[in-house]
Amino acid sequence: MFSRDEFDGGIKQNHCDRRYRQCQYGMDCTLIPMFERRLLHIQFALAVQLLLSSAVPAQSLFGLHPHRSESSSVEEEEELETDRDSFTPATTTAGDKRWIVEAAYSFIDNRSVPETHSYPEFLVRRGIDDWLELRVGWNYEVGGAGSPVSGNVPGDFGEESELEEESRVFYGAKVMLMDQHGLCPGSTVLIQGFTPTGGEVTDTQMSATYIFGWTGENGQVWDSAIRFSTSSLEEDNFNVWAPSTVLKIPVGERWKVHAEYFGIFSDGRQEKSSQHFFSPGAHYLITRDLEIGCRVGWGLNDQAPGFFSNAGMGWRY
Repeated sequence: MFSRDEFDGGIKQNHCDRRYRQCQYGMDCTLIPMFERRLLHIQFALAVQLLLSSAVPAQSLFGLHPHRSESSSVEEEEELETDRDSFTPATTTAGDKRWIVEAAYSFIDNRSVPETHSYPEFLVRRGIDDWLELRVGWNYEVGGAGSPVSGNVPGDFGEESELEEESRVFYGAKVMLMDQHGLCPGSTVLIQGFTPTGGEVTDTQMSATYIFGWTGENGQVWDSAIRFSTSSLEEDNFNVWAPSTVLKIPVGERWKVHAEYFGIFSDGRQEKSSQHFFSPGAHYLITRDLEIGCRVGWGLNDQAPGFFSNAGMGWRY
């Protein structure tokens, strides 16, 4: 048998244990002394102040630094790889404090409307860091349909026979997410806006492209991308998806040839459309910072143009 004092003490201890467990689960914290809670508040405030005042680079704080493989070397600069070589953009950026200037001409032989000419496809890329570049460019097109081959997905898919002129400025940024590391591919995101500077179209559109790929030991490159863009045709607003993949193989020290597939598919358009293309090409490095190249292609279905060709150059300095 328990004495009354032992019985009362057991009740008080049991009551205290219950209140302690309640405090652990956030139900009642009255057992924590006031000065201890104030101490916790002070410690939390000091931790926040230390985080806000620390000199952590923005890209590290928000996780924008790309993953660097152990074999990557800053001192050894890679050869120039432009975005105009293929419909699929490169996974590389311009490089820290480097400029890249690109220009090209495209001819598109449309099936049922007048042919399209696209030039100068002028693009200036400026490297802010190894992982980030800014870009701005301008282009002019004239013909029966927009150019689907220069990487700027058109809103006009060429269903009318009128000859139209259009020019627009484009601008954006390219962010490297990760370098290639083993079987994990290198990856990049490209965000661009397109604002008309001439022609009947006045709507500004945007596109977002996720690019990933691998580079082999002998210089082979296999890149793929998925591109999303907004578009419109008269009063019809819709989206466009454009998947692509390209295999580039070096031939000697200066030549590189490639074969590519890309498609352009409307989403939410009143009259759905899809275009499929196959495109081989080649480019030649005059120096490590100067290249010229050309590519041709054929539409694989009736809605795609029958043939296209593209020739251009790129210069890094």
